[in-house]
Amino acid sequence: MMNEFLYMNGYGSYVWSAFFFTFLSFSILYLVIKIQYVKEKNKFISKFGALDSEKAQVARIQNINKEILSSSQSI
Repeated sequence: MMNEFLYMNGYGSYVWSAFFFTFLSFSILYLVIKIQYVKEKNKFISKFGALDSEKAQVARIQNINKEILSSSQSI
């Protein structure tokens, strides 16, 4: 029963290699995106992480920052 499932009437090698390739591609894509996200997050924190209250208030007033802050926590 298990051999029939793995063999798939002779097409198992194609099916399982395609499945493995897809899984590997998605895993690599996930890791690349996660690494880029962490880099950008650290860059943002180093640049804007220590805003004083006056600069934070000015940043909240600007239109582009309102769009960014609408879905995130307050500064």
